[in-house]
Amino acid sequence: MKAINGGQFKKGESGNPAGKPKGTPNKVTSDLRTFVNELLNNNRKQIIKDLKALEAHQRVVIFEKLLGYAIPKMQSVEAKIDYNDLSEEQLDMIIQELTKNMSDGKENRNRT
Repeated sequence: MKAINGGQFKKGESGNPAGKPKGTPNKVTSDLRTFVNELLNNNRKQIIKDLKALEAHQRVVIFEKLLGYAIPKMQSVEAKIDYNDLSEEQLDMIIQELTKNMSDGKENRNRT
């Protein structure tokens, strides 16, 4: 826990080792979450009634916004392949799949 260059501490260290542990929620944030949860739980019937009073497209917008809190958003995954490590057979299979997918795409575009 020694200070370096101009009184700054090393990354991950602080001048107060007995301070708030990492990941401990802020008291205000914690209190606000509790308040909002209680507010929603105590007013469920009214919230449902209000949602039913909305037009269909407005309900869809609200549901879409709420889903972000109930279901985690999917993230894209990037596959990195070192083609130098693949055998000739594996490379041929990849080429076949890509050309097949390209021809399938052309057929679908021609149908529309």
